[in-house]
Amino acid sequence: MTSSAPRFAILFAAQFAAVGVMLPFIPPLMAAAGLGAAEVATILAIGGAVRLATGPLGGRIADALGQPRAVMAAGAAIAAGAAVLYGLAAGFSGLLAANLVFAVAIACVVPLGDSMALRAARADGWDYGRVRAVGSAAFIVAAGAAGWVAERAGAGSVAWLLAGALAAAAVAALLLPPGEAHPRRGGGAFRAVLALPAFRRVLVVSALIQGSHAAYYAFGSIHWAQSGVAPSVIGLLWAWSVVAEVALFAWGRPVADRLGARGLALVAAGAGVLRWAVTAQTAALPALVAAQALHALTFGAMHLATMRVMQARVPAAVAGTAQTLLAAGIGAVMMVATLAAGWGYAAVGGGVFWGMAGMCGAGGALLLRGWLAEAR
Repeated sequence: MTSSAPRFAILFAAQFAAVGVMLPFIPPLMAAAGLGAAEVATILAIGGAVRLATGPLGGRIADALGQPRAVMAAGAAIAAGAAVLYGLAAGFSGLLAANLVFAVAIACVVPLGDSMALRAARADGWDYGRVRAVGSAAFIVAAGAAGWVAERAGAGSVAWLLAGALAAAAVAALLLPPGEAHPRRGGGAFRAVLALPAFRRVLVVSALIQGSHAAYYAFGSIHWAQSGVAPSVIGLLWAWSVVAEVALFAWGRPVADRLGARGLALVAAGAGVLRWAVTAQTAALPALVAAQALHALTFGAMHLATMRVMQARVPAAVAGTAQTLLAAGIGAVMMVATLAAGWGYAAVGGGVFWGMAGMCGAGGALLLRGWLAEAR
């Protein structure tokens, strides 16, 4: 790895340690505070709606100033403070307020990290996937540790782990190399990005396949806990889901080069249909272990496909704007799917995952019609 790669590895480790705490255990934290399924879904969906606006705005500011490190560090630091509020808040209104502050701050943090990493990887000649694998490994460790802590100290204890990881991400962002500045001070950055056909197509496909994780992110832990799975095992299930993802990111470049963006996305769509069908049908531990292994494909393969398109087709001057617009588009679908999942889970329980399988099927149908055929 060149000199910039280790610093990006540290950034990804801190960022995705935070994600490894947040995704599995913030919904159970809310449930432990007495919120029902519909209330949890409402808070998460409102946070998603806020990110739709603040994420692209953060990316636009970073591009306009040519200072993505500073914008990313500020967002991570504010999000760390908001994570503390998760541990102090009580009731629907308190948790809603904490989540709103968190959503505003966190929206641009991971997209800007990806944007800077893609540019540095192209300039310095290192493998983005291999460095990104460090983040996935940190997710595994953090999810397992958070499950262990939650089982012994209660669901609210994970708020402090989340705050610590985000504080580390803020410091790591400031330690990144400055890179080549490409400030874009005129208007039209959003239009320039949306005018790119490859961007529009990968946005739609990624929103469907990544958005299919909505019920899993919001209710996977809750559903398994209600089915009798211990918190420590839930943490390990989340961690296990990323083990194969690490292998894909670290050593899957030859396969990714052979399949190209469209092939990777097709694999992700097919794996999603299978994964969510299994999750809808059973909470038996052997089946969950098998289904969780497919996360390497439903998330990992789709992420690599998307990053290949972004690296090849998006100009550097609007890279931050493009990454945050991508995150906002995925977030919009995730928000709607999360709301629907809240109502669906209250009505049919685990059967809500069939809807997620349908989203992957829709993405696969678009790919079979030739979407992303031009993107290798």
